[in-house]
Amino acid sequence: MLRAELQKSTDLFLADKLNVMRTILRERPQDWEGLKEEIELESAARRYQQFYIRLLDEHKTPLLTTPGLAEQLDLSLIASRLERRPDHPVLMDGRHGQSFWATSASAPVGSPATRTDTIEIAVDVSQQEAFLARYRRWFLAILLGSFVVFPLIGCQVARQGIRPVEEIANTAQHISSTNLHERIFPEGYPSEMASLADTFNKMLERLEASFEQISRFSADIAHDLRTPVNNIRGEAEVALARARTVDEYRDVLGSCLEEAVRLSDLIGDLLFLARAESPLTHLHRECVNVAELLDRVRDYYEASAEDGGILLTTAGGAEPVMAELDRALMQRAVGNLVSNAVAHTPAGGSIVLATTLETGAEASTVRIEVSDTGGGIPPGALPKVFDRFYRADTSRSQTSGSTGLGLAIVQTIMLLHGGKAEITSHVGQGTRVTLQFPVSYPR
Repeated sequence: MLRAELQKSTDLFLADKLNVMRTILRERPQDWEGLKEEIELESAARRYQQFYIRLLDEHKTPLLTTPGLAEQLDLSLIASRLERRPDHPVLMDGRHGQSFWATSASAPVGSPATRTDTIEIAVDVSQQEAFLARYRRWFLAILLGSFVVFPLIGCQVARQGIRPVEEIANTAQHISSTNLHERIFPEGYPSEMASLADTFNKMLERLEASFEQISRFSADIAHDLRTPVNNIRGEAEVALARARTVDEYRDVLGSCLEEAVRLSDLIGDLLFLARAESPLTHLHRECVNVAELLDRVRDYYEASAEDGGILLTTAGGAEPVMAELDRALMQRAVGNLVSNAVAHTPAGGSIVLATTLETGAEASTVRIEVSDTGGGIPPGALPKVFDRFYRADTSRSQTSGSTGLGLAIVQTIMLLHGGKAEITSHVGQGTRVTLQFPVSYPR
């Protein structure tokens, strides 16, 4: 671009000089003083970018010539080069190594024209060539310097940018199941890295919570499995300590059988929860009348409710509520809720099973509610009641044989059906558990 601009400037200079000479020859053909000033004197007064002009008549005889032209350029070479390309500037080498741009043009003399002369003009562009050479050298030096400096700067910038990633990687390397409390401090990080660090910290928090839950879960499993096993072992050791009657052996066997049933139920619940978490778990869905399902659950638990002096009823609309669900699993979920309600509702209380159908803009939802008038659950315990092995009343759970898995199983069944379980409770007033799930399973 620089060379093109310089060439453009030279072309304009040549065109301007040719125009001045043509004007003088056309309008003042007898003004030799003016012609001499343009051809012989003006160039001699210039220190830089000197130019040389030669005026030839029709027979190519020189009329006027800038002093020193013959010393700078080969006149015969100028004539031959310009004859091949009239009116087009050509680049020529001078006698002393300079560079010249030269051009020629015809110029009518007088108005009207009496003859046609030829103007030859050459301008020294050695200063431009020197300037371009210096520019080329400086540009190359700067470019080479940039190739050295910029990688160093880029390396430093990259190092600064990669520092948060290295810190995150170092933190990740130190993470294990025993020190999940490690965190990344994103102060001073770029916004993108700060977001990544925050996401990583949240992941660690979830992992820490999960590991703590697993640790508690393992401890609770060990405790709940050990209790019936120790009971069976203790009763067997006592029975074998001395001779017993047939009735005494029968009582011991009956007690061992109760503990074995409790142990079997616990293992069954654990197996169910483990299988439910597998991605290969499939439900045996069928179209079920939810109201009829609640009636069956009520009939099953009605006897135990009457023994405790509790009124167990169902409520629902006149229209049947149909839904695609796994009948056995849903009966188990509702049965666990009714069993808990019977265990925690005093005599004279009531338990109500109700179902409703809610129609929304996108999909319809089935709601099953199990309400009781029991003692209720403390507010601090409500967020944990769906956790495995959690018991709001540990003393009562031990006497009743509860494992703390009932509500966890209920929530798992709801998740398998694409729904959820929610609980509300007020101490001294009762508890309500709501099961929500879509009518049809999205395929």
